[in-house]
Amino acid sequence: MSDTNTSPTSPASQPKSATTPSFLALTPLFLFLALFFGVGLYYSAIGVERPFYQIHPSVATLPALVLAVVLGAETIKKNLRTLLRGIGDETIMTMCVVFLLAGAFAGVMEAIGGVEATVDLGLALLPDQFILPGLFLISAFISLSMGTSMGTLAAVAPIAVGVSGSTDLAVTTTLGAVVGGAMFGDNLSIISDTTIAATRTQGCSMTDKFRANLWIAVPAALVTTVALFFMSAGAPDAAEGTVNIWLVLPYLIVLGLAVAGLDVFVVLGAGIVLAGATGIAASDYGMAPFAGDIYEGFESMFGIMLLAMFIGGLGELIRRQGGLAWLAMAIRRTTAFLRLKGRRAGESGIAAMAALSDVLIANNTVAILLSGTVARDLATQYDIDAPRSASLLDIFACIVQGVLPYGGQILLAASLAGLSPTALVGAIHYCWALLVMAIISITFQIGRGPGVTTKTASVNPYQAAESPSTA
Repeated sequence: MSDTNTSPTSPASQPKSATTPSFLALTPLFLFLALFFGVGLYYSAIGVERPFYQIHPSVATLPALVLAVVLGAETIKKNLRTLLRGIGDETIMTMCVVFLLAGAFAGVMEAIGGVEATVDLGLALLPDQFILPGLFLISAFISLSMGTSMGTLAAVAPIAVGVSGSTDLAVTTTLGAVVGGAMFGDNLSIISDTTIAATRTQGCSMTDKFRANLWIAVPAALVTTVALFFMSAGAPDAAEGTVNIWLVLPYLIVLGLAVAGLDVFVVLGAGIVLAGATGIAASDYGMAPFAGDIYEGFESMFGIMLLAMFIGGLGELIRRQGGLAWLAMAIRRTTAFLRLKGRRAGESGIAAMAALSDVLIANNTVAILLSGTVARDLATQYDIDAPRSASLLDIFACIVQGVLPYGGQILLAASLAGLSPTALVGAIHYCWALLVMAIISITFQIGRGPGVTTKTASVNPYQAAESPSTA
């Protein structure tokens, strides 16, 4: 989708009146966290599996939305209009369409055997001593192509468990390599939901954020690959059998188109068509299953779509009532108290906001959505360019998400191996390397842009005056 400007009379282009910072306006957010996080802790204490997913976060937002509407100084009718304006904003709707297309592509590729073929091809090509870094790189490639860490883990984690069973490698080590690779793509992929959320809230293109992200993610990946190479021992023989390389082709093309900077709708649309055509040509896959898998892919994104819409509405209510202004003020005061100066202060504030949000929510996409306005305000105040702020926002949310014992990624990997989630935390070497590289980047200002920021940063990112390209 090409850049488009809203009309001069659109709500996004109207000047925003300054809101008075209000801690009370954050109460609905705290209610959401208490319901989602508190209930998760309760179920964790009584030993229920996947405790933090017993109540879907989209359901936990409902009482918070009601409270936000009631707390507003304006009439309930006006507050409801504000809620609906946040839910139906162009940014949120753009996210939802991209989520649908990404889900359809992932669903079709899984149905035709593309994920399995990609994994088998990688294992067949790996030298025996390269099994650990190979698992990391395979997971990184799949997650970079698919834009989803959970889908990658579902495909590759069982193989990691099998590898550990036939070698001297600990299952925590093999799974840690896979989770790290999955988080690499979750953070860096142009079509991941975290990238979509970060770029849309910060007002930059996905390609620019991707380039800014490379300065931190690639060195961390290289360090991780080298470390895993020296940790490899007792690797199995290379995989035997025939691999259908044609089933890998859609991933390769999608990755190439995305890196080339094409519009994300074009990339995913082409990927869906190519995946279906490949399946039909390579097997007995037909049009009816193709259509069914597309719809199942749509259904798989229902939860994140609903959550994005509700968070958009909640974010707009909190912003209008002064909650985000108070949070931004608190972040600025904290950076001043710590005597941080210049861009380091702003970047540290963005990093802290994203990390803290994810610790409380255990969902990096939601954490980015909630932190986006504060991050954009800090970027403007400290002269940080938008791709840099989007990159840091995404990186620190993904770092925390990748090592949270109650995060979905570790819970899924641990459940597949029958492990305690806490046993995996120290084995996610990529996330820890990414944290170190990100701190170095902030400290020494490595990989930062020229400091050219948008001057519309005070505008709610859910109603940005200019819609950045989603390419």
